[in-house]
Amino acid sequence: MDEKRTVKTSKFLSLVLRHRPERIGLALDEAGWVDVGALLAACSAHGRSLTRAELDHVVATNDKRRFAYSEDGRRIRASQGHTLPVDLGLAPAAPPEVLFHGTAAATLPLVLRDGLLPMARQDVHLSADRGTAVRVGSRHGRPVVLAVDAAGLAAGGQVFRVSDNGVWLTGPVAPRWLRVQPG
Repeated sequence: MDEKRTVKTSKFLSLVLRHRPERIGLALDEAGWVDVGALLAACSAHGRSLTRAELDHVVATNDKRRFAYSEDGRRIRASQGHTLPVDLGLAPAAPPEVLFHGTAAATLPLVLRDGLLPMARQDVHLSADRGTAVRVGSRHGRPVVLAVDAAGLAAGGQVFRVSDNGVWLTGPVAPRWLRVQPG
């Protein structure tokens, strides 16, 4: 599978497994899973032919590990980022002292006023490293990285969970827990 098709397929799977499974006639279960055979058949029926080998390639090579197979390999789901109500079954976890969030410079005034909000997603997404936050923030313009006082939030009762691909998930983060990182 060439790189261009891999990226295009990954984006399509993100749409279907995070936001709009009905677009190809699928429904996710309460934990976000869908049968691999049903996914492949639905893709084919909607003009997006995909083999199991190609799906395996997309799952294995995605740099953000956006997708995961069930232990038996018969089901697939997005690792996080859903706008649909799903319960990923992630246990609360003690976060590191500081987590990071990348945003575009243009949105910084809103973030500093309102804090970090899940927006259309179920959770606020944070990373354990600054580099990931820079990449995330770069998607919509000049990036700005915010340090999040995760230890302080956790001490105050805020719940954190970590997805299978290492993304930290939590609820809204008030501005007082944020610090803009230098360039």
